[in-house]
Amino acid sequence: MMVEKRDVSQAALIAVVILVGLNLRAFLTAVGPLAPVIAEATGLSLQGMSLFTLAPMILMGACAFAGPWLQSTFGARAAVLGALLILGVACGLRMVVSDGMALIGTAALCGLGVAIVQAVFPGVIKTYFPTRFAIMMGLYSSMLMAGGALGAQISPAVAAATGSWQLGLGWTVIPAAVAFIAGVIALPHGRAATMGGMGPGTLLRRPRTWLLMACFGLVNGGYSSCVAWLAAYYQSLGWTSTESGRLLAVMAVAQATAALGFPILASRRRDRRLWIWITLLLQITGFAGLALAPLAAPAFLAAAVGAGLGGCFALSMVVALDHLDHPAHAGALSALMQGGGFLIAAVPPWIVAVLHDISGSFTTGWLMHLGCIAVVLVLSFRLVPGGYAVAMGRDVAV
Repeated sequence: MMVEKRDVSQAALIAVVILVGLNLRAFLTAVGPLAPVIAEATGLSLQGMSLFTLAPMILMGACAFAGPWLQSTFGARAAVLGALLILGVACGLRMVVSDGMALIGTAALCGLGVAIVQAVFPGVIKTYFPTRFAIMMGLYSSMLMAGGALGAQISPAVAAATGSWQLGLGWTVIPAAVAFIAGVIALPHGRAATMGGMGPGTLLRRPRTWLLMACFGLVNGGYSSCVAWLAAYYQSLGWTSTESGRLLAVMAVAQATAALGFPILASRRRDRRLWIWITLLLQITGFAGLALAPLAAPAFLAAAVGAGLGGCFALSMVVALDHLDHPAHAGALSALMQGGGFLIAAVPPWIVAVLHDISGSFTTGWLMHLGCIAVVLVLSFRLVPGGYAVAMGRDVAV
């Protein structure tokens, strides 16, 4: 990694972890409750609206591959601060932009900033919390989800109070500015790291890297579809934007709770698979309910999906870091997992929109995600800690 460990306040770093994490999903969840209003104002179609999730997710994936290079060239501090600045500018632009494609451009710019943070930050956490990184990754992941809850809840409230959906999107500039200031104060200076013999090229020749990408992407595809369409789904069933926003917030709160809780529960053993399987069962319960009986217990279904997605996201990050002891190497593997994973996760919201146009219902989209979970369940049996060293030491042609 890039930093020196002396004279670093653990409390200050924990505060930065919290503040940075809170900023990484609010810009995504802010759109869902306001989607009908935005579509009416901009003339965007359902597939056009899916770009608010698709564009940033693609950038989160593509730019994550640059994470190891950013670490070795600029260092984590400069990368994180630059990314927060990009995110803040993009959020601020949302308050003044009204053209549909320009708004999608701001979403992409947000995705660029978030991608850089996500690519670099796990390595920072493993550097400064080497014996507690599972718990700290849980905290980081839970703050991502908590930020999503704030975005879903605050955005429609701001839009209703001000009469401006642009302000409902753009308020997220405030937490971005706070996180930037905290990072300037607390993130330590240090040297850029060298990757040694475990750079991205080497990692991409490991079959395990691709397995982690697939699992991460298929799970997060469920998240991106929920962010894009859960509120719209319930609005099509007669709910208001405020009511559907609350449901999205319920999902995000459950995500945040599970993202913190599951890594703590899993920290007692290095084999995390039991807890991964529990999170997959929660997702199965939630998506099956959304498809077959959405009005039976909406809050329960949203909470089940959220807990499953949040817990699985956090455990995926922990498992990636488990594979390698060196923080820079583990961070590089995490960045590559996120890179390929978010490229996969970018596609499902668009597929759900296409399936909706064909069938006239979101049901087929939720059923699609049940199939994705089944694939992850099968792949997860390979995540045996005793095999990590072998899995990361064998090359394949790519």
